[in-house]
Amino acid sequence: MAEKNTRDGISLKRMVPIAVIAVIAVLGFATLGDYLSFESLRDNRLLLVETRDNNYLLASIAFIAVYVAVVAFSLPGATAATLTGGFLFGLFPGALYNVLSATIGASAIFLAARMGLGEYLSRKMDESSGTVSKMRDELRQNEVSVLFLLRLVPAVPFFAANLVPALAGASFRNFVFTTFFGIIPGTIIYTWVGVGLGAVFERGETPNLGIIFEWHILGPILGLCALAALPILIRVVRRRGGAGNGN
Repeated sequence: MAEKNTRDGISLKRMVPIAVIAVIAVLGFATLGDYLSFESLRDNRLLLVETRDNNYLLASIAFIAVYVAVVAFSLPGATAATLTGGFLFGLFPGALYNVLSATIGASAIFLAARMGLGEYLSRKMDESSGTVSKMRDELRQNEVSVLFLLRLVPAVPFFAANLVPALAGASFRNFVFTTFFGIIPGTIIYTWVGVGLGAVFERGETPNLGIIFEWHILGPILGLCALAALPILIRVVRRRGGAGNGN
């Protein structure tokens, strides 16, 4: 049985990375929720600012490392981390730090999932026929557009957009490319919210994290979604047109 599993691409050794991520994610949700939160940022803001002012480079490296860990292990606090990037480092380089950190963390969990089950599932999809095979072919033909949509649509959870492409056999290069550029709009918005946290703290208020769903923000994002979906629509129209001409 062990030999068969290894031959098929599933083995205990290959499952270790994704298993470790799953265990740390569960422990993180159970223990770190109070530490990786807006409230924790508010209560420790003076210490964070002092640390940044005393050693900007070290603070930048430490921030990126923590953010990467949060995303790679699907820990709670990604939104708080993005706000912190804006609060400590401004819109720039705060947004750049946030995008880089999220992309690195997402790439790590993508590779872990691909190593554990992704290659096996992708091979099974290639070997299958019928509906599953057609779905796989559609993903390959429209991979970049689909991956961009996963990043741009606010309703898609970030961890799902990391795992689904890996399990579906998406190209790692396309995944990294679409993650980096696809998260830029939303990241800039939340980083900008973080830039204004100082005034929010002074007023004793909480930031408006629902701003991304306000129409003046959501409208342009939906426009980007439509642009990302355009190649898919063009292929569908051409395919139907070709089928009609064939009849």
